[in-house]
Amino acid sequence: MRRLRRSHPEPRIELIPLIDVMTFLLTFFVYAFVLIARVEVLPMELQRFAAAREAAPLPAVTISIDLDGRLYVDRAPTDIDRVLDDVRGAVSRDPDTIIYLALADGEGPVDRAPILTALWDRLQNAGLEINFVGRPRAGP
Repeated sequence: MRRLRRSHPEPRIELIPLIDVMTFLLTFFVYAFVLIARVEVLPMELQRFAAAREAAPLPAVTISIDLDGRLYVDRAPTDIDRVLDDVRGAVSRDPDTIIYLALADGEGPVDRAPILTALWDRLQNAGLEINFVGRPRAGP
C-alpha cells in the first residue's frame, strides 16, 4: 500500500472573528455604561431658560409636572395635597436640601398653569425656596 505524503497546513490566527468579538464587547460596555446613569428626575424634555445655571449637587428633591398634569416627587407619583408633606419630609431629613421644580416642555391635554400656581403658592407660603429646572438657551 502506498502512502501519500500530505503537508500539514500552517496554523493561522483568523482576525475577523476576533474583531467581531472585540466590537461586540465594546458595544456591550458602552451600552452598559449608558444605562448606569442614575436620574432622579422624571424623563422629560425640559424647557429652556435664559437665567440658566448649573444645578447644585445633592441633596435635592425634585417636583416634576408632566404634560398630563401629573405630579411626581423624586419620580414617585403624588398629588398636590401631599407634595408639601413630601418636600417637608425631605427637608427635615437634611436642612440643606435644594428643591427643584421641573416642567415638561410642550403642550399637553391639560392646562398646567393652575397646577403650577397652586403648587408655587403652597411651597412659597411654607417658606421654601424653589429652583426651576431647565436647559440653557442656545443663544442670547
